[in-house]
Amino acid sequence: MKIDEQALSDSDLSPPGEELEKRIRNRSARVGVIGLGNVGLPLALEMAQAGFQVTGIDLDRIRVDSANSGISYILDVPNESLFSLVRKGTFRATQSFAAIENLDTLIICVPTPLKKTKDPKLSYVVAAIEAVNNHLKIGHLIIVESTIYPGTTREVVLPILQKSGLQVGKHFFLAFSLQRVEPDSGTYTGRITPKIIGGMTDRCSELSILFYRQFIEKIVPVSSSEAGEIV
Repeated sequence: MKIDEQALSDSDLSPPGEELEKRIRNRSARVGVIGLGNVGLPLALEMAQAGFQVTGIDLDRIRVDSANSGISYILDVPNESLFSLVRKGTFRATQSFAAIENLDTLIICVPTPLKKTKDPKLSYVVAAIEAVNNHLKIGHLIIVESTIYPGTTREVVLPILQKSGLQVGKHFFLAFSLQRVEPDSGTYTGRITPKIIGGMTDRCSELSILFYRQFIEKIVPVSSSEAGEIV
């Protein structure tokens, strides 16, 4: 990623995330969900229903084509809901990570299957974050929802994003939010399931909490990304 030196200089003149905060509050922030599986697709639709413009990113062409046709492949997502949002233009799907450059907030929902040692396999998370880093820009808010072991956000995700030369909490914002889903449940839907959120810095936490409050009823802030991962 090539850093815009003028934009970097201008970012030092205003409080970190000020413009992003405004865009979240008026719901003009453009949101991306990387990974359109059991967690990603329902979450994307919750955000689109709340008024955000949402782009889903997935390497699976069949998923992308199905989503763009308004045909759901997830039990918790009715065809009517998906088709309505696609028709309104508030949700679309793509295989291209280049879409990241036009987004403000990114949610990582890629799978982390268990290895034989019962530890989560992080290769999909690493690949997704590498792709984000290739298109990282000043003001991006990145939230990891994939199931990962304690310390992953700080020790694995953050170093990749720091390759850009941008500073967390100042030029971009990073947090972890525990994914909590019960597939095919009529009780614990996305909107009413409490979200646990821990940021890399206080400002990262503030922006992440503000974002989720636009479409989740109850937020549970924790002291750090590690605290969220332990939960």
